[in-house]
Amino acid sequence: ARVPSCLAPLSLSLSAGCLQLELRRSDFTSSGNRKLFFDTHALVCLFQDNGFTTQQAEVIMSALVKIVEANMDIVYKDMVTKVQQEITLQQVMSNIAAVKKDMIILEKSEFSALRAENEKIKLELHQLKQQVVDEVLKVRTDTKLDFNLEKSRVKELYALNERKLLQLKTEVVELHAQQDRALTQTDRKVETEVAGLKTMLEAHKLDTVKYLAGSVFTCLTVALGFYRLWM
Repeated sequence: ARVPSCLAPLSLSLSAGCLQLELRRSDFTSSGNRKLFFDTHALVCLFQDNGFTTQQAEVIMSALVKIVEANMDIVYKDMVTKVQQEITLQQVMSNIAAVKKDMIILEKSEFSALRAENEKIKLELHQLKQQVVDEVLKVRTDTKLDFNLEKSRVKELYALNERKLLQLKTEVVELHAQQDRALTQTDRKVETEVAGLKTMLEAHKLDTVKYLAGSVFTCLTVALGFYRLWM
């Protein structure tokens, strides 16, 4: 059978003598206590059916077995056995029991001291709370007293302002009355002056009418005199 070109260097670099004793069918089935989960003989037969010689197929199979075993070694390094798991579990349970024992001892020895300290702190907090309540009540009482005093002062100022406002209103009313009286007197004086002026105008008008009438009669008399002279 003809060997594929991609595997020709591999067949040339390996000697048939050293591989004849190394590669056996029993080597493909197990390695120590490990088992391979595929049929190596069937895979060798498959290589032979595809044109490989028996020696080439066994070389390829040997390489595949080594690769698989190397991968399994890497996987087994990260794995633990059931016995190791049980030992680790026992150690963890032992550590938990020791911690539990320490917690019980701590609860008996130090927890009582912590409880006493907690009670002391609680008492101090209660006293502090009472002091704060007293201070708040004192401040509230002082504030209420100051508020009442300020309220009384504001009422007094309001009453004083009311009195001043009433006084100002009275003065304003009196000023308005004085202004009204002055305006009334002024109106009366103006009316008197206007009446006097009207009387004087009537008198002057009558004198003017009399003067005009006399002038007219004089002119007529003069005109009649000239008329008679010309006649």
